Amino acid sequence: MKMKYPTIYLKAGRDYSLVKGHPWVFSGAVGKVEGRPGPGEIVQACSADGKPLALGFYNPHTDIAFRLLTADTSQAINEDFWEKRFLAVIRLRSRLIPPETNACRLVNAEGDFLPGLIVDRYGDGLVLAIGTAGMEKLSPVLLEILKRHLAPTWIYERSEGKSRSIEGLSDRIGIRHGHPLTKDVTVRENGMLFAVDPVSGQKTGFFLDQRVNRERIRTLSGGLSVLNCFCYTGAFSVYAAAGRAQQVVSVDISENAVEMARRNLQMNGFSPGAHPALKADVFSYLRDTQESFDLIILDPPAFAKSKKEVPRAARGYKDINLQAARRLKGGGLLATFSCSNHVDADLFQKIVQGAVSDAGKTAQLLQVLGPGPDHPVNLAHPEGHYLKGLLLRIVT
Repeated sequence: MKMKYPTIYLKAGRDYSLVKGHPWVFSGAVGKVEGRPGPGEIVQACSADGKPLALGFYNPHTDIAFRLLTADTSQAINEDFWEKRFLAVIRLRSRLIPPETNACRLVNAEGDFLPGLIVDRYGDGLVLAIGTAGMEKLSPVLLEILKRHLAPTWIYERSEGKSRSIEGLSDRIGIRHGHPLTKDVTVRENGMLFAVDPVSGQKTGFFLDQRVNRERIRTLSGGLSVLNCFCYTGAFSVYAAAGRAQQVVSVDISENAVEMARRNLQMNGFSPGAHPALKADVFSYLRDTQESFDLIILDPPAFAKSKKEVPRAARGYKDINLQAARRLKGGGLLATFSCSNHVDADLFQKIVQGAVSDAGKTAQLLQVLGPGPDHPVNLAHPEGHYLKGLLLRIVT
């Protein structure tokens, strides 16, 4: 039997993007609401003339008023619906993740048609982050589904930050299932070992989205001198060393990150003496060092967390790419990234091009880089393309 949900009616002419598959409807597009749905409730979205369009989460208090769950309005959004959606996610990852890897993103929010939910797998444990009121209401059901189908020994929650505040939610951090985490966990990626701190590390403890790009760096590093800027816990450095780099220098402003980078190098059989990890501000290091390198990796944190921060972020990206271009030997390689959602791919490429030009050099674009396939993006949702990268050959 078809479920009866509260209904929102979109203003005339404001349903185009939803019909084309975009997962968000903004509050300004909502013309009328039938019933009194609260934050996180499921509603039916209709066109102005009453044609059913989709089912999704509703929040009357946020700019994103509706988040798409399905365009099939005959479906009942119940536990069976959620179980099937999770099984589809799990089956997909079983096809995408290589056998020597036990850490990946299992759920990538809108990219997996589960808006506001991130689930990362680290060995036999999971880290989840809930960012919307709809997923918050479902969290007990979601936890049971995860335990039933994945049998994790622990589940740690890191639901925190601005997105929850916007949705009217307070932060929730801590163990949700299994034993407390009293130390780092060790994971395997493409046969290499990495220590991960799910409790206090950045994101959920590890930059899982860079797995494919790290493997690319391994294939390019043989015999080269490599500089890994914003190295965090040194994953790119380990891959470069595994690719037989002559030397890898890792730089990060966090002492804890640098210590973890040294530990990860040692865990994989590489000497931190031969491949030094340095605590330093990357901007200052690039300006002050007299060394030149064959390959430089720039993987900074997000410089722009809102649209108003884009001009300042652009200056930051320009500076580090300019200095990196100056520190590269003739014909050297630059792998440069931005994870700022508000800096789109076209703008990022223009910034990097300007930096290379100001350094008095030119560049060949060898490859456009992005997240691995365990971070899928809804093709109708360009906002999901947060990680941008360029692999360049810098020519004097």
